[in-house]
Amino acid sequence: MLRKTIALAALGLAVFATPALAASSHPLEPKEMTWGFEGPFGKFDQAQLQRGYKIYREVCSACHSMELMSFRNLGQKGGPFYDPKYPNPNDNPYVKAIAKDYQINDIDSETGDVIQRPGTSADRFPNPFPNEPAARASNGGALPPDLSNMAKARDGGPRYIYSLLTGFVEPPEGLTVPNGQHYNPYMAGDVSAYYKGKHHVPPGGFLAMAPPLATDKVSFDDGTKSTVEQQAKDVTAFLMWTAEPHMMARKMWAFVIVGMMGLF
Repeated sequence: MLRKTIALAALGLAVFATPALAASSHPLEPKEMTWGFEGPFGKFDQAQLQRGYKIYREVCSACHSMELMSFRNLGQKGGPFYDPKYPNPNDNPYVKAIAKDYQINDIDSETGDVIQRPGTSADRFPNPFPNEPAARASNGGALPPDLSNMAKARDGGPRYIYSLLTGFVEPPEGLTVPNGQHYNPYMAGDVSAYYKGKHHVPPGGFLAMAPPLATDKVSFDDGTKSTVEQQAKDVTAFLMWTAEPHMMARKMWAFVIVGMMGLF
């Protein structure tokens, strides 16, 4: 009798839970994309990495940090500004110029006061905000994530980043978007509480970030047409490189090891 009662209670809970589960939403699967850096023979396109860095500098860096990256990484082998004339990236004049364009917080060795100075190739990319509360206050309470490892930290990797950047659309009829939020079907979340429509709950979720890209928002020095899709591809490739800057060397050593194993 006790087992029968427990079974009926569990069934009742399941029945009551079913509508709530059915009402929840899920993000769309990331768009299918082909990347030149994928696969055992894939490699980064240096021109694309340079365009991607420019997008990060002019658009993303206003809110997102990249604190695991130093300026000298930009000039290392396989990087966007690598020049074989400067095997030591700290000597790369272009990298020095990029670093100098940033202001770095430092301490005056004589007075102990907080000062700002031009960056050097040895410095890390600075955080756009002095602390977490300031970052949240400037972004409607949301904390902009660091982008250093974003391409490997999210399920779907580069496909997810590209899909999110190109996925901002008008909310479907019946969906109320909270103030300061933006609808994106590729964003993880649950919009069921804000949906009063007659159809299935739309996929996706809300995020504080407004659509960051727009046609011709960034001009490319190499003449590449600056569409939203192109910008998204380029900055995604750049973020994949920041997440794995030694990918090319890793692949090369993999071939060497396989070749040596074959000889043995």
